[in-house]
Amino acid sequence: MGSGKRASSSNPAISGLREKHQQDLEKLTLTSQPFKTFRLFVFAVFLYLRRSVSYLLANGWLVLFISVLAAVSALLVTLDGPHVKHLEELSEYARFGLWWIFLGVASSIGLGSGLHTFVLYLGPHIALFTIKAMTCGRVDLKTAIYDTIQLKRSPSWLDKPCNEFGPPVFSSGVPLSSILPQVQIEAILWGLGTALGELPPYFISRAASLSGGKMEELETCGGDGTGFIGRRVSQIKGWLLSHSQYLNFFTILVLASVPNPLFDLAGIMCGQFEKPFWEFFLATLLGKAIIKTHIQTVFIICVCNNQLLDWIENELIYILSFVPGFASALPALAAKLRLMKEKYMVASPPVTSDINVKKWDLSVASVWNGVVWLMLLNFFGQIVTATAQRYLKKQQEKELDALTKKSSPVSKKSN
Repeated sequence: MGSGKRASSSNPAISGLREKHQQDLEKLTLTSQPFKTFRLFVFAVFLYLRRSVSYLLANGWLVLFISVLAAVSALLVTLDGPHVKHLEELSEYARFGLWWIFLGVASSIGLGSGLHTFVLYLGPHIALFTIKAMTCGRVDLKTAIYDTIQLKRSPSWLDKPCNEFGPPVFSSGVPLSSILPQVQIEAILWGLGTALGELPPYFISRAASLSGGKMEELETCGGDGTGFIGRRVSQIKGWLLSHSQYLNFFTILVLASVPNPLFDLAGIMCGQFEKPFWEFFLATLLGKAIIKTHIQTVFIICVCNNQLLDWIENELIYILSFVPGFASALPALAAKLRLMKEKYMVASPPVTSDINVKKWDLSVASVWNGVVWLMLLNFFGQIVTATAQRYLKKQQEKELDALTKKSSPVSKKSN
């Protein structure tokens, strides 16, 4: 294999073709070549669907199981009876679980280019519930576990006045231990989705390792990045690669337990060095779904908690009292801080994307909807570009293999 690479590298035709292929890959984006990129994306999706259908047809028991399951489901849905209520409840739970798991997958999939759904959905949901609980003085706001922000659906407790929930249960502030269980399930489901989103790099890298290859992300580790941040990221990647012998369950757990944009590289390295799947997945699941999500959730709750805001206000006033010239301005500053906090706590919460905003209405809802849609379009564009580039690269590899086989007899004769 090494002699074949040396022979191909000495062949000017093959070297020129590789350079041309690399340039074609770099040019293949939705901004520079939109029609070609989308056409290759459609070809890749069609090829994937054809392979999936072929796999299902080759496994007759799987087709039979899916057919029986679909028939039973259709029968239960069409027939009336006492089971309909339970089916509707079950569908609500399924929709709730799939929604938050999907958001987690969307956040971590794509080798660092994922949709930041914690900032868009989970973080605001935790913040809104905390603010509502602090305002109403109680945490029994949900009608059910699935009463959360979902696609084109707002939670029932978001717009209800506090008097509909009853008198306050907590008079001196709602403790963290009471708020956390109310948002814990959706946070864990989101974390489960982020752990599942880390599996594609692992499996792709493992498949490349078993076939004797190496992923491009590992080949470019240690290279010179552009700019200060790019160079530092390249140095960190090179350091991780050089210390791969320490990549065990505990190391993966630590890397997954903190916000880490380079965790994709850890998954690629685990696949490349053929780490056991359950060792990688269990460490990733514990780190992301249990440790990391609870750190983020507790942080959001603390930031939106009245008690923490009061503590920050008191500490700030205490520190500024030692600064010359600030002692006289402290009463006015404290009054402004309290006014800002009161406005923040009673302000109308953001709404979900199902609100129809009037034309030229630059409200919080319209701006938020615009940001969400821009991020969704960017995420979809990255998926289309990456899929098209991967399809084009496979076609280029076939072309290179054909040219290498064609030129190999010539090189043998010359030797």
